[in-house]
Amino acid sequence: MSAPRLNLTHDAQARSWLASAHGSDFPIQNLPYGRFRRAGSQEALRCGVAIGDQVLDLGHLSAQPDWLSAAGVDTALATRAAQAAGRDLRELMRIGPDAWHALRVALFLALREDAAPQVQQTLMAAMTAQSQAEMATPVQVGEYTDFYTSLHHARNVGLAIGNGGLVTPNFFWMPIAYHGRASSLGVNQRLHRPLGQAMAPGAQQPVYGPSQRLDYELEMAIYIGQDNDWGRPVPMAQAESQIFGMGLLNDWSARDIQFWEMAPLGPFQGKNFATSLSPWIVTMEALAPFRLPFTRAEEHPQPLPYLDAAALRSHGGLDIGLSVSLQTAQMRSQGQAAQEISRTNFKHQHWCVSQMVVQHTIGGCNLRAGDVLGTGTVSGPTEAEAGAIIELAKAGQQPITLVSGEQRSFLLDGDAIVLRGRCERPGAVRIGFGECAGEVLPSVNG
Repeated sequence: MSAPRLNLTHDAQARSWLASAHGSDFPIQNLPYGRFRRAGSQEALRCGVAIGDQVLDLGHLSAQPDWLSAAGVDTALATRAAQAAGRDLRELMRIGPDAWHALRVALFLALREDAAPQVQQTLMAAMTAQSQAEMATPVQVGEYTDFYTSLHHARNVGLAIGNGGLVTPNFFWMPIAYHGRASSLGVNQRLHRPLGQAMAPGAQQPVYGPSQRLDYELEMAIYIGQDNDWGRPVPMAQAESQIFGMGLLNDWSARDIQFWEMAPLGPFQGKNFATSLSPWIVTMEALAPFRLPFTRAEEHPQPLPYLDAAALRSHGGLDIGLSVSLQTAQMRSQGQAAQEISRTNFKHQHWCVSQMVVQHTIGGCNLRAGDVLGTGTVSGPTEAEAGAIIELAKAGQQPITLVSGEQRSFLLDGDAIVLRGRCERPGAVRIGFGECAGEVLPSVNG
């Protein structure tokens, strides 16, 4: 696990010839990947890169390889990477980190303000306004696993449901996870309130019907970029080379269904109805300026050797600011913007991304390019940093009051949730993850 190195693509003075890139979530120092087609069309989905308010069609560019040499990049690896990305982002992922870097440098040089006029013209012809693009999941996800790695979230939920904030002993020794459902992952989802069984306190039997305790979970998505062979665990030294990048993730949760069903096997119907992703993957290379030391409080057990490394302690953490906003149907009808209801940072997680990859493979599980690992809810040490409404509203005992005068204990039909993420620090250009949005619809049988 070598230290991330800054290079010309992180130059804080670099500017793009595309004016909308300046001050946006997607400056030239970001260049995240996604899949899109023109809105209203029946075109096949294709891979693109966000720059400013545009999406750059890599399929279009891969058919015109001359832009690479004109931009000052004339390597077989960059050409191969561009062609692979033009076909399927998973193809680029599988070529490996050197290819990811080669294409990033090529795109950076072609978008930089000193790029040759013919290069600018070629790229402009391959751009579609994001407002005119229909976005899909950034890759076709094969497998999805959701982790549980925030100590603050675990304790907050425990306090809210009356168990005194107790955390199971295994939480301190390994990143805990369960296998989720990839088929219900999506972007810009309008999801129906799920149906299921729930058991009220003191009741003699469960009731069936729409969930009454629908919640969101502020998480991040880890996108696996490299396959590992079945039966071959990924060691800590190689873990980050397996990760292509990260995005935002909302693991919608029906708490009443979840708490009744989860003993002894864990989440099922309370989670599998929907999981929302943001449309963009911000690469690990783009995140290099925002690395932090990974630290563990002295009163907690230190990681076992297979989950530890000197390099991990040096730069295993990530400084990513995250927020949750809520817009009710009433707010929307009255033209009121979504209201931010919490703000936190990914640096508070008890386990980091490389440890999640190692733990996932230690028994021999074979991860594949395009697989998604959810980080688990991201909550911080203060009440305002809660990553789920069950924490903010104390399991419904202390409803939150919105600017519209409405109150929420859990989500109601018509509520829309928007997650946002940004990285910023002195000496670096701010980069963003875009938005992860979803709206709650009534139950299909409600």
